[in-house]
Amino acid sequence: MTIVDRDPTSQRAPWAKKRILETANVLFYDEGIRLVGVDRLISASQVTKATFYKHYRSKDNLVIAYVTSQHEQDVEYIENLIRESAGPREALNAIVAWDVAQLHRPGFRGCHFLNAASEYPDPEHPIRQLITEHRDWYSATIESLLSQVGHPLPGEGADDFLVAHDGAMAGGYAGDPIAASGALQRAVNRILDEPTL
Repeated sequence: MTIVDRDPTSQRAPWAKKRILETANVLFYDEGIRLVGVDRLISASQVTKATFYKHYRSKDNLVIAYVTSQHEQDVEYIENLIRESAGPREALNAIVAWDVAQLHRPGFRGCHFLNAASEYPDPEHPIRQLITEHRDWYSATIESLLSQVGHPLPGEGADDFLVAHDGAMAGGYAGDPIAASGALQRAVNRILDEPTL
């Protein structure tokens, strides 16, 4: 198993770290993690090889930072949506609206986490473990909202919601984003229309 340091850049100059990570965010999403080599990352980031290795020490450390940063962005965005919504049902609808907006975004290539998971098949790999942590957080957030609206089986409802989300992300990239958007909205409406307790 690859051993990686979750924060290899602590207490070091932040500007190069940020530039490398921003470059990785674009290239890993657009082209795939495995296809983007260290030399390409160094060249596109306009840093030296020594700078790259001083900050990240390995590509796996950079992938850890990439997945972690995507998780942190999602947490911040969804928590803000929940705070700004009038109630849990409105929050769930806002999350769906955010998914739909992503499906229609130029350059959309699916879900960062599903894409990364497909490149790391070993469930024990630290990167897969981070993806699992993200999905557990997402599912728990949806389950909490469904519980608040009185869904009779919020855990199962959250499972259904996550599968609908995953299907829309994959189908919207590989197929028709309009059809994927409609299917996601219908699936969530069915989840929300379950008879309440």
